[in-house]
Amino acid sequence: MLTYHTATTLDGFIADPDDSLEWLLRQPIDESGPFSFGHFFEGIGAIVMGSTTYRWVREHLVGSGEPWPYTVPCWVMTSGEQEPIEGADIRFASGDVRPVYEQMVQAAGDKGLWVVGGGDLAGQFADAGLLEEIVVSIAPVTLGAGRPVFPRRLDLELLELAQNQAFACARYRVVGPLVESTEASEKGPA
Repeated sequence: MLTYHTATTLDGFIADPDDSLEWLLRQPIDESGPFSFGHFFEGIGAIVMGSTTYRWVREHLVGSGEPWPYTVPCWVMTSGEQEPIEGADIRFASGDVRPVYEQMVQAAGDKGLWVVGGGDLAGQFADAGLLEEIVVSIAPVTLGAGRPVFPRRLDLELLELAQNQAFACARYRVVGPLVESTEASEKGPA
């Protein structure tokens, strides 16, 4: 199962216009509570991220002396040159996400797949009909601008809700592209 598990602001951004996550990192969260990352990651066998997410992890985590945080194979979707991280299982790819998805499935075995970020990359998997779930933790912050959590029109089915300290958390099944009836779209907003 391919899941986009992320955090967002109330107004729908995963990073501010400067790609800062300061708004997120200051939020209290129970690491063993509902929708905790550790529990989710136990079931993950392969991950994929965009080049902006990769650069952020390199600069802010690895660059500050922390080790590469992922123990599973990681694909980085990029259109340019990226510097590898010694000792990390990182595979660079570009273009269509379908072949990357197939490689991830093979590498993950019976475990799940995770789109780490960003929103447009998760959208590319949704466009290809490969994204199955979206798990989002909503922080009590608004930014007004930044990187959108998911820049696509999708129908979702709510599967689960919980609170984890500051976060309102939800898990959705991806139903498919948002299809509006002609009658409703002709009437406009109520």
